[in-house]
Amino acid sequence: MSGDAGARPDRARVAVTGLGVKCPAGTGVEEVYAAVLAARSTAVLVPDLAEAGLSARIACLVPEFDLAPYLPRRELRQADRATRLLLCAAVDAVEDAGRAALGALPAARVGVQVGTGIGGLPTMEDNTVGHHAEPMAMPVHTVPRTMSNAAACRVAMRYGFRGACTTYATSCASGTTAIGEAARRIRHGELDAAVAGGVDAAVSRVVMGGFAKMRALSVRNDAPERASRPFDAERDGFVMGEGAAALVLERWDLAVARGARIHGEVAGYAANCDAFHIVAPHEDGAVAAECMRGALADAGLAPGDVGHVSAHGTSTVLNDRAEARAVARCFPAGPPPLTAVKGVTGHLIGGSGALEAVLGLLCAARGTVPRVANTRAAPDGDQVDVVTGAARRIAPGLPVLSNSFGFGGQNACVVLVPGPGAAAGSG
Repeated sequence: MSGDAGARPDRARVAVTGLGVKCPAGTGVEEVYAAVLAARSTAVLVPDLAEAGLSARIACLVPEFDLAPYLPRRELRQADRATRLLLCAAVDAVEDAGRAALGALPAARVGVQVGTGIGGLPTMEDNTVGHHAEPMAMPVHTVPRTMSNAAACRVAMRYGFRGACTTYATSCASGTTAIGEAARRIRHGELDAAVAGGVDAAVSRVVMGGFAKMRALSVRNDAPERASRPFDAERDGFVMGEGAAALVLERWDLAVARGARIHGEVAGYAANCDAFHIVAPHEDGAVAAECMRGALADAGLAPGDVGHVSAHGTSTVLNDRAEARAVARCFPAGPPPLTAVKGVTGHLIGGSGALEAVLGLLCAARGTVPRVANTRAAPDGDQVDVVTGAARRIAPGLPVLSNSFGFGGQNACVVLVPGPGAAAGSG
């Protein structure tokens, strides 16, 4: 399958040669994979949110790790939390791909593509509250710390990559959009390689308060570990998470020529818009289904070729219901097994699609579809095959369809096919 998917004479194939993750489930790819496979929720009560009197007081946070190998002290002062997390994930991905090999490519042929849904809003909130909204009291690094494009630019500056450096804001689809658009640039000859991924660090009073007022967040404050439950009959909202994931994408022939370990291939990508409501998905899932079919067509695959679906699966009533209907429309002959990692990590907003692409690729390579944490009885289960109870074994190496759906009706889907190096593991 991996030898044929995505192969067309009019465009280059796109290999995935590097992976990096900094998320609530861990700070290394294998650590995160193990946590997701074990369906271990990472949600905790956050004292600051409780002190603020918010109705939703739980979140999934990235565990502390040593920043010294990644960021010099000067850069630490200039970078906000989201930028730090994305840069660290990108460094891991570049090391996994082979820094020297990427450095040997012409700098103008290597780009950076990053997605974020919230950008620097939490930092602006901290500065405004901490300095009583006095404009001339703002720290000198306020602007570089709040720029939405700061994360992408920091990665480009770290390595001297001078190709297209672009930031995408398509709400919760931002990370998937960045991966798909990076693949497009490589396919059509604009770039030879790119670091692509997504990030958000939005566990702040204002952001959480805003989502809480919309009743989008779970209020299971007394049982945070059971709060995020995608597709479950008793789901009551999503749990905010933070984190970043990055992938190194390369022109396939160049990766093969240098003997790179190829984790897989970005074989298909599509994006569209419900054009329906600013925060609610179209309930019939028809436009989202079109996006899935578009990604499969771009990959040259039929629905029956897909081994499993890495769902957006937010744990909100409307989004999970719409996605279930979309999946049923896309797979009329019967949907493949479906998993959703947000039961473990919470919702990383702009970082979610990139994380789910990384994990979907690893799961597809190893032939294991993790059960959805906390999900027991799925009311939408008549339409989709939600994996519950225990992980599901499937044939290794089958393509995975990874979905992302965001506010504004922003839909983005990617199809990834494992490569010869995927099952061997990654840092």
